[in-house]
Amino acid sequence: MYATNYHRASSVQDAVRMRSAADESKYLAGGMTLIATMKQRLAAPSDLVDLRHIPSLRGISVDGTSVRIGAATTHYDVASSTELKAACPAICDLAHGIGDPHVRHMGTIGGSVANNDPAADYPAALLALDAVIVTNTREIKAGDFFTGLFETALQDAEMIVAVTFDAPAKAAYAKFRNPASRYAMTGVFVARRDNGDVRVSVTGAGADGVFRHPGMEAALSANWSPDSLAGVSVDPSDLMSDIHASAEYRANLVKVMAKRAVAAA
Repeated sequence: MYATNYHRASSVQDAVRMRSAADESKYLAGGMTLIATMKQRLAAPSDLVDLRHIPSLRGISVDGTSVRIGAATTHYDVASSTELKAACPAICDLAHGIGDPHVRHMGTIGGSVANNDPAADYPAALLALDAVIVTNTREIKAGDFFTGLFETALQDAEMIVAVTFDAPAKAAYAKFRNPASRYAMTGVFVARRDNGDVRVSVTGAGADGVFRHPGMEAALSANWSPDSLAGVSVDPSDLMSDIHASAEYRANLVKVMAKRAVAAA
């Protein structure tokens, strides 16, 4: 690991100031990705700004169907929140399936979203829930936030402070996990609102990261049933191939995971 300077921020303003003071600085939340890449010498930030000690970045609030999750809230806290489970159990189930206990107690929703790993779980949930990513300067709809593999709409020194969404009438997440890392080789989050609006988001499969599937959304809007997805096609040319699965295999997994998610919802 390369040498780096460590800073502990006590407020959002403090963190932004520290990050802006160094050209090659990075925010540090749970560190589940950043520390690992630093150990492998794939990243060499000059400064790390620790966000874990900022009280305003932690916590979950639920007001009716309106949900707000602080960016430094851990996966464990999301998974175990009784308030959140009553409003949107699907996102609690999603968080419970992330990594292992160590990862769930250290990793944060804000860090996962900001990193936008193409196999991460939260991006699929936020896209399907039509969530808003709240930063220190603005609010960004999830559809505008995720811009590509490991890429987001975040600007230099901009930091996520919370994510917000309205809980849907029905939702569920199903993923085919890598047995070692538990990352999604393919994961599908489905959500349906009282007005009939349906969203289907896919992670772990897209060649350009998380994406929505209009064909599945149309089929489920007409008939909220796993059977309605039987005739929907998934184009493998838009999916990735790697040592874990071919694009064609992932195309099949998208349909299988979508059917499982609808059945669970």
